[in-house]
Amino acid sequence: MATLQSTDECPAVDSGVCRVINAGVAPYREAWDWQVEIARQVREGSSPDTLLLLEHPHTYTRGRLAPDSDLLLDTKALAARGIDVVETDRGGLITYHGPGQLVAYPIVRLRGRGGPHWYVRTLEHVIINTLAEFELSATTVPGLTGVWTADGRRKIAAIGVKIAGGVAYHGFAINVNPDLTMFDGIVPCGITDRKVTSLAAELCFTPAMDTVSSVVAERFCDAFSLSLLC
Repeated sequence: MATLQSTDECPAVDSGVCRVINAGVAPYREAWDWQVEIARQVREGSSPDTLLLLEHPHTYTRGRLAPDSDLLLDTKALAARGIDVVETDRGGLITYHGPGQLVAYPIVRLRGRGGPHWYVRTLEHVIINTLAEFELSATTVPGLTGVWTADGRRKIAAIGVKIAGGVAYHGFAINVNPDLTMFDGIVPCGITDRKVTSLAAELCFTPAMDTVSSVVAERFCDAFSLSLLC
């Protein structure tokens, strides 16, 4: 965890604050290790709730329920496109992470706040409120997890979480300006009848990643009644 602020460098733990870590670009497995360690610290009370913000190199991640058939590329094709495949412990099916996509990993205590359903719905509203800052209307779709354009036809953000010992990790990904053709190698989240989109594709401009990150942090802290600690 050398690239992250250590617990010793953090102020005394305050249950009303959220530590935000902007980690740049990090391989998926490395970021996963960070999450597990931070989750342990949060669970033990040595770290405040934490929001990890970053981008990944090209990666397909498979949730616990992802069928093999949802990965459409063979090993040779994956290697040719430089895509890593990672089996994860999160919920959900298969999705893509890569440059131009903001990935947010909230590592937070859920005890006294709500259960898994409440948590996922709250993350959806964090995303919807973030997109509204860029004048993009978004919504949820009954029976599906994630955030969609207002007509419900194009998915702009995916969610997949893990809850252990009362602490949540993994999180959500917002497509800012990724290479959307990378989603062609999978059946994203097992959904065959809807498309994937991005902020850049829906707007007449591409928001800066730092700007989107800042808005996500603010809207997340609003939703969880936390003070922002950078």
